[in-house]
Amino acid sequence: MIPVVREVPYGPGPVEAYRRLRHLPHPVLLEGAADAADLGRWSYCSADPIDVLVLDAAHWPTHCARLRETLRQQSPTHASPPFRGGWIGWLGYELGRAFDAQPTAPRDAFAATDGRLHLHDWVLAWDHLERRCWICSTGIDRHGVADTDRAIRRAAMVRDLLANDPTPAPSGRTIGRPLHRTHERATYEAAVARLIEYVRAGDIFQANLSQRIVLETGDDPLGIYLDLRDRAPASHAALLEWPDLALVSASPECFLRLDAASGVVESRPVKGTRPRAADPARDVSLATQLSTSAKDRAENVMIVDLVRNDLHRVADPASVAVPVLCRLDTHATVHHLVSIVTATLAPGHDALDLLAATFPAGSITGAPKLRAMAILAELEPVARGAYCGAIGWIGLDGSMGLSVAIRTMAIHGSRVAVHAGGGITLLSDPADEYQETLDKAAALLAALGAAP
Repeated sequence: MIPVVREVPYGPGPVEAYRRLRHLPHPVLLEGAADAADLGRWSYCSADPIDVLVLDAAHWPTHCARLRETLRQQSPTHASPPFRGGWIGWLGYELGRAFDAQPTAPRDAFAATDGRLHLHDWVLAWDHLERRCWICSTGIDRHGVADTDRAIRRAAMVRDLLANDPTPAPSGRTIGRPLHRTHERATYEAAVARLIEYVRAGDIFQANLSQRIVLETGDDPLGIYLDLRDRAPASHAALLEWPDLALVSASPECFLRLDAASGVVESRPVKGTRPRAADPARDVSLATQLSTSAKDRAENVMIVDLVRNDLHRVADPASVAVPVLCRLDTHATVHHLVSIVTATLAPGHDALDLLAATFPAGSITGAPKLRAMAILAELEPVARGAYCGAIGWIGLDGSMGLSVAIRTMAIHGSRVAVHAGGGITLLSDPADEYQETLDKAAALLAALGAAP
């Protein structure tokens, strides 16, 4: 199947296009809102999917069979854009139970399912490096069977919608009212101390503990997204507005990129964080402190080893490499240490095998992964849901692009869940670890008119 691909003007851009398409069912925006020369090169927008898959870890084999019906409907190609239609959505952290039986924390409305994937027969794609835009229309039905006439009609529909006036910009902001925290400072620091005991006892080397803050807000999800985008532009920004749950994300972390044509996989674990400072000298000092921190570098290297081990399960062992180790990356609100791990899938493996071998990401679980996840289920009082899962796409050609769902808030009705966490090692200081969660949550809470 060869999709219909029509180039259209680069403007008005992803957000304005989203506003013109937002009245359609299940609109989605995956936006490269920063770093156009690298991870933020591509943005995608779509709506009106032709099928919906509500995920349940207990039924993952059935879900896989459904997904594989549609994969490889397009021949893998190096042509742009890399995603021309397929599944868009989110995978919840607790979906990890599908791959390794693990205990999980109690669920609530923010984690009622293990994720959702929607099958999109068309997508708008922007290349921010080349400043180009395309309508890609596959013409597929829910079984992946393509029809060229349908593809042409759907592409024309999208072109007409882009000519419409956008929906009015969200106006009027409320002050987010905190309702509940899973941890106060004392209980979070006690949980950090307990994790340090596990490390000292040899159970784990590191684990990524998190807390959740639930707030009440009357704000429109698009308004929240735009505010967060201005405060913390990210290479993997996302807005998914669905009836049961909306997600707003400013993730800086690439979980997986798979090019089906070459089989090349890339993961970019983020470990090590310092806040930005308004004073330039102080900002440089914080960045230097991070790049020279033995604790943060050790934490990053541990997770790199975990990612390498996960990839070895489905990749050619000789292909697994670490071209970048502990690079300092600076974002609008924080500094991070980032590494890059690459590999080539072994023959007979596909995107779903890769997902089973690596999900959830090592950077938000710990090492060893399974033991760390079991301990986190003991110390975190509620399920994570979308947080620390993944957001992104799986293409009809078998390619895949997923972010780690950090810096992500879930909106259920008028309630918003904001999570933040950090890696705990033997060298962790409980007070510093609690402060790190506030630093990471600051931009999200500010977008809700609240303070940490």
